[in-house]
Amino acid sequence: MNRTALQRLLALHVFALAALAASAAPVDLAGVKLDDALELKGSKLQLNGAGVRYKAVFKVYTAGLYLGQKASTPDEVLAATGAKRMTITMLREIDANELGKLFTRGVEDNSPKAEMSQLIPGLLRMSQIFSDQKQLKPGDSFTIDWLPGTGTVISVNRTAQGEPIKEQAFFNALMRIWLGPAPADWKLKDALLGKS
Repeated sequence: MNRTALQRLLALHVFALAALAASAAPVDLAGVKLDDALELKGSKLQLNGAGVRYKAVFKVYTAGLYLGQKASTPDEVLAATGAKRMTITMLREIDANELGKLFTRGVEDNSPKAEMSQLIPGLLRMSQIFSDQKQLKPGDSFTIDWLPGTGTVISVNRTAQGEPIKEQAFFNALMRIWLGPAPADWKLKDALLGKS
């Protein structure tokens, strides 16, 4: 092999290693770093997509969706087996009770009417969690985890809030806030599905 061919081969290897390192690097959204992968109760999850929720021109929060394997449609996300996580980090101060009401409305706007009666107990618990928080400040975060055999666990600043909500229909209803037919933010929906 001549020297030029060897240099090209070496350059390709360096480029490939750099690309691999970049793909494993945390994603930075509006100053919030999201890991490319994480472990949740023994399950390895990868970042499916992440984006920023805008209200008018204001950045409200970042959101990241973690799944066991990539999904590009809402149906694939909801049907995916295993653990799942939605992580939210606030970018501005907001009344937590107001955010809880917006999430409840998002569930109502995106869930089949026939499901609403079975979602009410979970929605009341979620509303209480947000009401207890009073204010969410920039940098505050919460996660919504689906843990098979356990249920939906909502954590605020890494502290689980109350008992898990057992029904998977409740977790799916929460995911529809961002992935349903009337999502909170269309650009964020595309970002969570890895389309932007």
